[in-house]
Amino acid sequence: MKIALTACEQIVKKDFALDHEQSRMRAAARHMVAYMTAGMAMLTCREPLLIGISNNLKAQFAAALRGTNQSQKDAVEQTAQVVAADNAELACCFIQKSAVEKALPEMDKRLATDFELRKLARNEGRRYCDPTVLTYQAERMPEQIRMKVGGVTPSQIAVYEVFARNVPGFLPSPEPTAAQAILTKPAPFAADEVTQIFDKCASELEQYLQLLATMAPPSNPQVAALHNLLEAVLMARNTRDIVAAHALLQKAVEGLLEGFTQLLQGDHDLTVRFRDGHLLVLKALQDPRAYGPEWTNKQITRHLVECREKYKYNLDAVDSLIRNHLVNMQQYDQHLAQSMEAGLNFMAVAFAMQIVKLYCIDEKHNTPVSESDLYNTIETLARISMHSQQPPDGLTPLIEMVKASIDGGVLDKTPGGGPTSMMHSGISQARDQYDDPPGLHEKAEFLLREWVTMYHTPAAGRDSTKAFSAFIGQMNQQGILKTDDLITRFFRLCTEMCVELCYRALNEQHSQSIIRVKCFHTLDAYVRLIALLVKHSGDVNSTVTKINLLNKVIGLVAGLLLQDHEVRGTDFQQLPYHRILFMLFLELNGPESILEAINFPVLSAFCNTLHILRPAKAPAFAYAWLEVVSHRLFLSRMLAITPQQKHYASQAWGMYAQLLVDLFKFLAPFLRNADMAKPVQLLYKGTLRLLLVLLHDFPEFLCDYHYGFCDVIPPNCIQMRNLILSAFPRNMRLPDPFTPNLKVDMLTEINHPPRILTNFITVIQPASFKKDLDSYIKTRSPVTFLSKLRTNLQVSNEAGMRYNIPLMNALVLYVGTQAIAYIHQKGLTPSMSTITHSSHMDIFQNLAVDLDTEGRYLFLNAIANQLRYPNSHTHYFSCTLLYLFAEANNEQLQELITRVLLERMIVNRPHPWGLLITFIELIKNPTFKFWNHEFVRCAPEIEKLFESVARSCMQPKQAQSIAGEQEVH
Repeated sequence: MKIALTACEQIVKKDFALDHEQSRMRAAARHMVAYMTAGMAMLTCREPLLIGISNNLKAQFAAALRGTNQSQKDAVEQTAQVVAADNAELACCFIQKSAVEKALPEMDKRLATDFELRKLARNEGRRYCDPTVLTYQAERMPEQIRMKVGGVTPSQIAVYEVFARNVPGFLPSPEPTAAQAILTKPAPFAADEVTQIFDKCASELEQYLQLLATMAPPSNPQVAALHNLLEAVLMARNTRDIVAAHALLQKAVEGLLEGFTQLLQGDHDLTVRFRDGHLLVLKALQDPRAYGPEWTNKQITRHLVECREKYKYNLDAVDSLIRNHLVNMQQYDQHLAQSMEAGLNFMAVAFAMQIVKLYCIDEKHNTPVSESDLYNTIETLARISMHSQQPPDGLTPLIEMVKASIDGGVLDKTPGGGPTSMMHSGISQARDQYDDPPGLHEKAEFLLREWVTMYHTPAAGRDSTKAFSAFIGQMNQQGILKTDDLITRFFRLCTEMCVELCYRALNEQHSQSIIRVKCFHTLDAYVRLIALLVKHSGDVNSTVTKINLLNKVIGLVAGLLLQDHEVRGTDFQQLPYHRILFMLFLELNGPESILEAINFPVLSAFCNTLHILRPAKAPAFAYAWLEVVSHRLFLSRMLAITPQQKHYASQAWGMYAQLLVDLFKFLAPFLRNADMAKPVQLLYKGTLRLLLVLLHDFPEFLCDYHYGFCDVIPPNCIQMRNLILSAFPRNMRLPDPFTPNLKVDMLTEINHPPRILTNFITVIQPASFKKDLDSYIKTRSPVTFLSKLRTNLQVSNEAGMRYNIPLMNALVLYVGTQAIAYIHQKGLTPSMSTITHSSHMDIFQNLAVDLDTEGRYLFLNAIANQLRYPNSHTHYFSCTLLYLFAEANNEQLQELITRVLLERMIVNRPHPWGLLITFIELIKNPTFKFWNHEFVRCAPEIEKLFESVARSCMQPKQAQSIAGEQEVH
């Protein structure tokens, strides 16, 4: 039976590789295995049956007839032979029936994965075909025996119909059975659906050509190229042959590369039609009902990299292909990196620079390409920049710009290797599903099932170590551990199977708790396997091997998540990925010496992964992402300063700060536009809760990174910013800001500068502006600096988007720190008298006067962001704000200063200490004549608001005196 099953499985898989209908494949497999099993049973059992029946009868007769003579013995022999011959046929039929009944479910089991793939394709509205077989057929098989996409041919079906009608040893069945009818019934996809796609494509191309006839003569190269393309489409339609489709694809790619450029003078409409015609053909081939995106993208990328040197570096054509999702970016990225030949191929280097500049700088926020997709290209350019004696013009500044624009630093510090490169390699390989060795999928599925069973048995041992030892033997037996490539593919396939299992479970009509238990049963076992392989890979002291393996696996998970997110869209489920990542983090942060040794690299790997999967890149994963980032264990591992974590605490803080910046950047557009739909509200509430936890448990972290956070939080998010600015070191006791006659300048902490770990000085760009700024601060020259200051800060004329906010914030803090240093050099401390008549105050006063209302508001906000706990920055900027109020030559500026302070006061607590002392000083000190200003009483509700704030900010007696003073006025 084994022989029949194996032979049937291989033949049916081969014959139906390009057939999308699983019921037809199943019926064919069952008919064939029934025929072959019955035939094998009949051939192998007839003789043994005759002998067996005869021998049994003789033994029974001999036992019944004791003491028989020769004639009786002859009679027994003859009778046994006659009875055996008469009944052998019946017994043989029974054995055939039993064998077939056993073989049929086994056949279904062996082909279950193939059936599921076809069902999944149908549910997703696409036609299934095996891309590996498709490529093999196109490249290696002669046309006469080449398979075509769609149902199997009538001649092949005829063979299976013979199997269906015949059982060895029986007469043929004259009438087709219901099961036989399945073989010939029309599939849910029409047999000529590919033809219909080509018909539609040809029709649209003809329309393009009719339009072009009015724009250019038929001799025009672009018009002629479209005519040739139309002929190729009709050829592919008529033959419905993979080779014709392949030739069509090649013509479309090469035609686009040779004929399309945005730089053609005139005939813009002609150029656009030419491009759209070629893209139309490629998208038709990419249609899931035709040849599918996997095969099409692979072939397009292949022709793109194999094209003649003269045309392959056509940026406009390549950009069109990439933006239409027609290029396998991992494959193309590797090609670009290799084609540069370490800087020797100047054309390739120049083209790679153009690609990186386009996707990572110019169109960073308007492109389907991320830094990860161009990792190898960027890394190679960085190496050329560092090691080349004479790097190409513009390369070094480009790499610097890329480094500055890539949040969190995608560039590895050690070009050519390191954990980060392993992670990005894993992300690339997550999409490399075309060339898996035959049988690897089945081996991976078998091993995963085995491991899940072993993991859940009581004999697995503590932490599954016994089960793991036995399982490693099985992996060796299956050849999975032979090469790094096989191990990578094994992990990719296992992750895909786990995710697919979860999708199936989530579609079932069960309660959430039952679904989760079902999913976690497999996911937790798989995570334990990853953790054990990481812990035991390499030598005991070899941390590099362990970390490289972890980065590769976690990169695979991240790559599959991003691909799944892109393909499934709104149907994406975050559960399996969240469980894998979070449980793996728990597994690798246990109290074991082997894990303590690799603790920081493990944290780095998870932070890099979470940065790659940030909400801006995978919005549908945002809730799960925030759940991991805000989990108590993740927080304590990243931010708690224990003796073990002391030596890398600052690096861990920096990585966690980057994750928070990722979160704020994602929320910023919604918060800026007050676009608070329910999903955004939920994420916003979660963010506020996380900030409250940080404020309570890790206030020093918020103190050190307040600048970087406030830099990306929109100006209208007052509550969120107050939470960050209210943080103060736990070893500090804040003076009560409501204390009467509080002498702020006498506090010991007021002369100590705060620690700011964000490098804000690098934001002051370009270098010429920074040079002029430093020169003006020192010598008050160039004299034109102040008059040009607004121009340097302004980036557009669009309301709400006029100014470069990060540059404004950096400028204010930089000038302030320089002013404090200047005052301290003279042996003084900041006060209302010492901060005046300096180049620093000239800059601030110029900004307060020269900017428009929007610019002033942003400028004053930048100052207010430094009003925090008692320190030299708080004191200086508090004095600066009060001085600007006192010296203002118009009431609009004073009203704006009041607005900036007041809007931070009227929201819920907490309020920053520096904000309170500044506002109290403003309304209490008669020098500022605050209550005499018109804007305080411009409306009754405004007047009541100020009275309410005054009462809450000062002692009752002071409030009464203010009220009395108001009555006098």
